[in-house]
Amino acid sequence: MNINEREVLTSDGGLNVTLTIRLLMHGKVSEDLPTLPKGETVKKMREESGARINISDGSSPERIVTITGASEVIFKAFAMIAEKFEEDINACMINSTVTSKPPVTLRLVFPASQCGSLIGKGGSKIKEIRETTGAQVQVAGDLLPDSTERAVTVSGTPQAITQCVRHICTVMLESPPKGATIPYRPKPSTAGTVLAQPHASSVSILIIIIIIIIIVSNLNISLD
Repeated sequence: MNINEREVLTSDGGLNVTLTIRLLMHGKVSEDLPTLPKGETVKKMREESGARINISDGSSPERIVTITGASEVIFKAFAMIAEKFEEDINACMINSTVTSKPPVTLRLVFPASQCGSLIGKGGSKIKEIRETTGAQVQVAGDLLPDSTERAVTVSGTPQAITQCVRHICTVMLESPPKGATIPYRPKPSTAGTVLAQPHASSVSILIIIIIIIIIVSNLNISLD
């Protein structure tokens, strides 16, 4: 989470800062996000929440959704995104034989240096957030590839997720990242390259076999 220097007072006298939170989504999910039910679009979501919402380009199986704005604006945008996902889940449940409704799940991305504060001593802080909001929170143990960031998975109802994000932001604001942050950038799919490698190896083996046959043939001729 990046926190800008601009700070303003909210209507109730609280401190409101401009910040950026990043979400990690599968490509298919992020592609569905721009076109929402009933003709709504990300453009309309931006207008209603006041947040800047951008989806990374590329052919990667994962996309980064960046949400920027004042804290209250961020929370409103998160609520709208979570509610959109719940609508999708409800739509899938209509013709499904599954009786247990899965929770809405979002994956946030934060600098690893801040995750210790989120977990707290002996897991006390993350336990407090779970009990207070009713949301489930999991901090990944490993860094995301080629970065200094970790994924933080939040699941529950849209209301629980929004409250959970509020608590997480409070912790992150109190514990700024230490040192330089290398952001996670999803890489494009390399399926084509992977498929080409066995082919190249097979050609090399075939050439070696042909050379051996030629050498053996020459030896036989010499012996004759």
